[in-house]
Order: sequence, then structure tokens, then C-alpha cells
Amino acid sequence: MTRTQQWFCFLLAAAGLAGPALADSAFTEAQAARGQQLYDLHCAGCHQMTLRGSAHGSELKGSAFDSKWGERTSTDLLRYNLANMPPGASDSLRESEHVDIVAYILAANGLAGGEEELHADSNIVIGSGEAGEASTDKWVTWSAAGTIEGEAKSRSGFVNRPVENFTPVTDQELQQPPAGDWLSWRRTLDGQGHSPLDEINRDNVRDLKLAWVLAMKEGSNQGTPLVRDGVMYLTHPGNVIQAVAAGNGELIWEYAYDFPPESKTLGGPTRNIALYGDKLFMATYDAALVAIDARTGEQLWRTMKADYREGYTHTSGPIVGNGVVLSGINGCERFKKDGCFVTGHDPDSGRELWRTSTIALPGDPNDASWAGKAPELRAGGDTWIPGSYDPELELFYIGTSQAKPWVAASRGMSPLDAALYTNSTLALDPRTGEIDWYFQHIPGETIDMEVGFERVLIDVKGKKLLYTVGKDGILWKLDRRNGKFVDFTETIDQNIYARLDKKSGQVTYRQDIIDAGIGDPVSACPGIYGGHNWQATAYSPEAGALLIPLHQLCAEMVGREVALELGSGGYGGDSRSFEMPGANGQLGKLVAMDVKTMQPKWSHEQRAMFMTSVLTTAGGLAFVGDLDRYFKAFDVETGELLWQARLGAPTQGFPITYSVNGKQYVAVPTGIGVFRALTAVISPDIYQPTNGHALYVFELPEAD
Repeated sequence: MTRTQQWFCFLLAAAGLAGPALADSAFTEAQAARGQQLYDLHCAGCHQMTLRGSAHGSELKGSAFDSKWGERTSTDLLRYNLANMPPGASDSLRESEHVDIVAYILAANGLAGGEEELHADSNIVIGSGEAGEASTDKWVTWSAAGTIEGEAKSRSGFVNRPVENFTPVTDQELQQPPAGDWLSWRRTLDGQGHSPLDEINRDNVRDLKLAWVLAMKEGSNQGTPLVRDGVMYLTHPGNVIQAVAAGNGELIWEYAYDFPPESKTLGGPTRNIALYGDKLFMATYDAALVAIDARTGEQLWRTMKADYREGYTHTSGPIVGNGVVLSGINGCERFKKDGCFVTGHDPDSGRELWRTSTIALPGDPNDASWAGKAPELRAGGDTWIPGSYDPELELFYIGTSQAKPWVAASRGMSPLDAALYTNSTLALDPRTGEIDWYFQHIPGETIDMEVGFERVLIDVKGKKLLYTVGKDGILWKLDRRNGKFVDFTETIDQNIYARLDKKSGQVTYRQDIIDAGIGDPVSACPGIYGGHNWQATAYSPEAGALLIPLHQLCAEMVGREVALELGSGGYGGDSRSFEMPGANGQLGKLVAMDVKTMQPKWSHEQRAMFMTSVLTTAGGLAFVGDLDRYFKAFDVETGELLWQARLGAPTQGFPITYSVNGKQYVAVPTGIGVFRALTAVISPDIYQPTNGHALYVFELPEAD
């Protein structure tokens, strides 16, 4: 073995890819190394740096990959990648680059390298390393949360400086922020996404113009800027926070968290940070929680919540309720001993105050809902979205996702097994983590219809209510004092449920969904992307309505066999999405639902899917952005489109509005992330640049 071959073996071993001894076989070590660089750049965002796959891309290593591709050839895989990868940009790589990526995948799966390079027509049977015949493939496979390449850190000559005259944020201000500030994820702890500012209104919004724009780092850009006293705290992909003068975009300081590259998931969204006292709190890719000095950008403390090497990570961040930093966690797709949980931390020290499992374990009254499965084989219950807090009731509300693997048969269960506390609303005591009440929206969920998104707290006619909507488009109304069911309604066409019982609040799947076994295809409208997804709703007190962004998409899903053992699990399903019948090409829908009657006041349909949350204002406006690079303002009462501006890239994330020196601004991020795995395929007619990550800020012109 040459010194070069020895070095390559070391690299493979370090990456966990060591296989048979090198021989004159499928590829050279240099080719596989080239392929790894290309893979990290173009593929890892969906398929993970470990090749373990995600909800946006298939496993490319291990038993799931071998069962699907083991008897097929390198040429089959090459042809498939040439036709489909990267999604919507299959012509962005040369054939020779695709061949190198295939060589890397072969190395990752233990095939031996040698003196001859892999070629397009090498026709190596992937499972044996010998020559064979090509075949075809039609399915896209999904498995576990993905990661992308580590971002190279570079610095200009800029020197951080402190924020002057910073005023610490109090509990009372989190509950009732100053009108010009945006202090929490949805501005207020009730999750309403509404601002009392009205300088920009339905009469003058047509005059909006660009105030300033700031380039942002690459990745899945789903952030929520916070604003305090004219200073914006802006999160970037890559666990980066900047303090920026909110009136003109001037940078004040930048903080960059140092994380292991393989811990970065799904393109790296950091959906929110929290602001309390004089600290910013961020949940990191590597399953830690950090506190940063809001004045200087210096890290004050760091607390590990879990081991990222077991798949734990964060996509959403904390909120602060009753003086406690409250956050969930992600990365619970695979079977592991500790499962998923929610935590409360002390804001001054980072000390963990409590930890509450989102999975019913032995000793819990709902242990039997897991059909006797061993605790380590109970996966899911992730919290993808921040929660909400009611200071009067002193309750923290958060939604959990479905059980994993997606299909009940793949986890050795039935949809009749509830699998608590997945797909539920949990009401927790923020001081102790004790579950005050829970409500499970879809027991035994089996087709990725999670109801794990925002919880909006609204008082209606003296009643304290909680509203939420899941991928199935069902809008739920609960009594937030005790979790009692009040009402639900459909916001979009659905064929998933045979029955919606308005008395009990129970949903009943179609019989074929209940009966589906491993390998049985099931069609569902809406599909795995929704319906509704992470793009949050907003409440308009003026219209008395929730404004909900929806996707008119369906999907077919097939569950596959999953080994019921530690380290296995994942999403466990093959899926493909398609336009909802009757949508007539209109994939995006914005609907205003009356919170009293649960009936639509108006709806707007369009070709481009909505890709941001909704922002409502006292000016009678609802702002929302879409895939076609438009940022739009609608009249909250009528749904009339009043203004739009086309930006440099698809909009993403959570728009906000704020004021500086009495002047109102509206801000929206751009820069599409892993949703492009869907949108590039389902909407190929819409130009979707992969760059252009930025924050756009708009203002009214100065009066004459």
C-alpha cells in the first residue's frame, strides 16, 4: 500500500467510512476525495455530512441505502443523480463531477479503491464491487435530520463595538413590548405576530421603498430579527448573531458560535433567539444553549443539553417565561436512550432547572400508549417551533411533532396506538416543567401530519383560547386553561380523515391509512409539506382573524422496514409530492379565519407558495413573502393585494416591523433553504436562485 493509500484509509476511518483494504477496483482515493468535497458543497444540506439522510434527502450509507441500491450499479446511481440532483439544478454539475460524487458514495459504503478511476460506464454493482447491469429508480427516500458542510469563517477588518445605552428587558416588557420593539419570536409571548404600529397603513403602503439591505450568510435563512431601542439583533445561518443599527443597517458587533460542522442540520436554520435582561439566548446546532451579552456580543455561558453525536440539534430557539429560558430540542428521529424533551434553564447561570420528556416512559400514566415498545425504541416528539407563554395562567405552551418513524407499521405499531405525547399541545409549568395538561391532536399519527407548529393565544369574549394548525390544515381551538377541546375546522381541502367529530375533537383516519402496512402506498391531501408548515400564522385584532399561509400539495407515502434497535429509526418512509387536485396550479394559499366562527373571511390563491410567516399590523396590513421573490401586503379585512416588491431571492423566515425615532420599518429575510428540494421540483417554472441571502428593510418616503 502506498503512502497516499495509507493516508486515504486514515481519512476514511476518521470519517467512519473505513471499508475493505484498497485494491485495483472501483475508484481511486483521489477521486473519492474530490467527490467528498463536491458532496459536502452540493449534497450534504439534504443528505447530511454523515450520509445518514434527512426529511429532505435519502440515506446514502448503511442498510437502508444497501437495500435499495445494493443490487444496482454505479451507472444507475449516476444516471439518477444526473437527472435529479441537486433538485431543480441537475445541470449545475458536470458529468465528471457527478461521477466523483458516486465514487465518494461507494467509498462511504465500504467499496475498495484502487488504481483505476470510476467512469460513467463502469457499471459497478454497488453491493459487490463487481460489474453488473443497470436498472431504474423512481422513489425519493427520507431518513434522518441532515447537515451541511462547515462554513469557513472569514473576517474583514471590522472591529466590534458595544451597544450604547442598552436598557435591560424586563418580564413586563416581554409581555407588553414597547410599540417600536420586537422583543420575542412573534413579538409577544402569546405568539400573535402582531404589531400596534400604524404609520404604514392600507392608505400609504403603496409608497413603501427600500430603506436598506444587508447581505447574510448562506444556508437556510429562517431567522427572526429582534429589535430593542433601535438596535436589531439578527441571526444568520451558521449560528451567527449580529447587532445592527436598525435605522440604517450599520453593523455594531458580530458573534459567531464555534460548532462542529456535522452538527449543522437542514441547511442551518436558526429560527429565533430570545432577549431577556441584558442577554441574548441561542440554541445551537450542537445541542447547547448559550447566553451572549446584548451590549458587546461576548459569550457569557454555555450549557450542553444533549450530545450532538447522537443526532440531537436545534432548529428553533428559546423564549423566556416567568424568568426561565424555555426550549425544546430536535434530532429525535432515531432510536436512542434519552429520547426527546423540553428544558428550562436559569438565565443568569445556564443551569438546567428541569427536563420534561415529550415521550411517555415507564412510570408515566400514558406509558401503555406505546404498545409495549421499549423506552429506547420510542422516537419522535421533536419541538420544531418555539412555544408561547401566558403570564396570567403561568403556563408555557409548546407543540410536539409526530412519532418516528413516520409510518406506524415501520415502528412496529398501529395508528390505533396513540404514542403520547407526540403530536400534542403541552402546557407546562415554567418553574418545574410539570405537565399541567396535554391535548393530543392526532393519536397514532402515521403519514407525517404533525401538529407541531405555533401556538397562538387569543382571548375571545372573555375566553382564554389557544389556536394551532398542523400539516393537515386543521385549525384547532382549545381552552388554554385546561386543554379542553372547543372547536376545529378545515382550512384547506383534505382527504385524510373519514370523520371529524366536533363534539369530542377526535379525528379518524381513512380505513386504508389505518390498515397500511410496510410497502403499502398511501395518498394523502395535504401532503408531508402541508397544508401548513413552519411559516407561522398571525392574528389581526382588527379583523378578528388568524391569517394562515398554506401549501396546496398532496403526497404519496410508502413505509419501509426499519430495524427496531438502538441507532436505527429515522423517518422510515419514501414519499413524493404533487399538486393538490383542483388547485389549478395555485400552490400558495393565504386564508383569514374568523377566530369566533372558525369560518374563512377571505382567501387568496396564487402560483407561488408562501415561504414566510405572516406579519399583521394595526395599519390594517398583513405582510407575507413568497417563492417568486415577492414581498406582499394585503388588507386584513378584505384580502386585497395592496403592495408588492420583488426582491433578489425567494423570501424566507419571519418578517417583523419596528420603529426607530418614531419612523416605522418593515423587514423580511431572503434566501431559500432545504425547502428547495421540494420547490425546485414542484415549481420548476419559478426562478429560484440559491444565493441572495439578505435582510431587506422598507420604509415610507420622507414627507415633502
